[in-house]
Amino acid sequence: MGIERDNASPRTRRLRSAAVALLVLAGCVNYFDRSALAVGNPEIRAELGLSYEDMGLLLSVFAWSYGFAQIPAGVLVDRFGVRRSLGFAMIVWSFAQLAAGVVTSFRQFLVARVALGLGESPMYIGGTRVCADWYPLRKRALPIAIFNSSSALAPALAPPILTWLMIAHGWRVMFIIAGLAGLVVAALWAIIYRSPQAAAIPAADLAEIHRDDGAPIEHVGWKQVGWLLRFPTAWGMFLGFFGVVYISWLYATWLPGYLEIARHQSIANAGIWSAIPLAAGFFGALSGGIISDRLARFGMGPVAACRLPVIWGLLVAGAATAAAVFADDLSVAIALMSLGLFAANISSSCGWALAAVIAPVNTVATLEAIQNVGGSLGGALAPYVSGVLLQRTNSFVPAFVLAGAIAFVCAAIYWLMTRRRIVAPVGLDLS
Repeated sequence: MGIERDNASPRTRRLRSAAVALLVLAGCVNYFDRSALAVGNPEIRAELGLSYEDMGLLLSVFAWSYGFAQIPAGVLVDRFGVRRSLGFAMIVWSFAQLAAGVVTSFRQFLVARVALGLGESPMYIGGTRVCADWYPLRKRALPIAIFNSSSALAPALAPPILTWLMIAHGWRVMFIIAGLAGLVVAALWAIIYRSPQAAAIPAADLAEIHRDDGAPIEHVGWKQVGWLLRFPTAWGMFLGFFGVVYISWLYATWLPGYLEIARHQSIANAGIWSAIPLAAGFFGALSGGIISDRLARFGMGPVAACRLPVIWGLLVAGAATAAAVFADDLSVAIALMSLGLFAANISSSCGWALAAVIAPVNTVATLEAIQNVGGSLGGALAPYVSGVLLQRTNSFVPAFVLAGAIAFVCAAIYWLMTRRRIVAPVGLDLS
């Protein structure tokens, strides 16, 4: 099969590109907020008198609240639309980040991180729904990957930028600047973004976008969660994404600390070294979309084109991550970690794209939410379990080897449980 041309009108192409650009910007600010705690880890521990285990809990509590909010957020996005849902979420998470910059105790910081998780919960499920609303089935993987790449681009940019801010002005100013940036993005989103229907794009473009979507569910609400959970595919995505996010969050939360503690790097050097694997993760996120897009364009079904890169990415990420902590040379360890994050983000991008091609379009955000609850459990456990293991063993080896093993198990889950599309009978009404 040859390369497909985009036959949408110039206005539709312009509007959908603007939507993806806004999502990338919002995603970067979103991850800058998450990364600030990892970058400020040693300084915050020193000022607030926290143990490694306390910091592990502080790093993980965000993911717990983020995970618990996923399904309600997905239902709300599918029910009330992306523009209102994401706009409100951006305001909430920005004020939570501002609050974190003025805390004076461990408990206050926990509350701010919980609020940040609640506010950020609709971001990636909502962004995937935007791509499903604006792009045809076979063309969704690439824009989703471009959007999802913000989850790797921001952590790659965050260490040097946030480290500079922290050294120059302190960790509190670093948090406040990140919060103010979120409010700017919220204003841009409210001014610029509209759904395809509200933007009044040509009817032919709307028909092309949804031509291969299959029958929608007539009523979108809480009952669709139970309906989706009847399918092994939904459970496979829930369980498998645990490993994708677990291994990614090990890096996102503990990489600067690992370089300072285990590799004896200064704060400044740890920020620079951290940027290398995180930059590789960004290119992995983009590559995932390109791989899926090319596989689909040259004849592979959309589901297989997203699913297979998830599986192979997890296998490579697990092997590279487990091997990295045994490398004597720092540059070799960084190279293996770079490979690990590159592969993990291929899995992440393709995992997000999988939900947009494997279920009815008006259940995408809810299915993404189910998947991301599993991912959020991984994100919650990775920093905390790693902190506990470090506290008990005074070594990062058990934490990285465990992450590699989890990645292998989750690759097997994707292989066994995500082979079939979720298809709604014509006219299914869950009211």
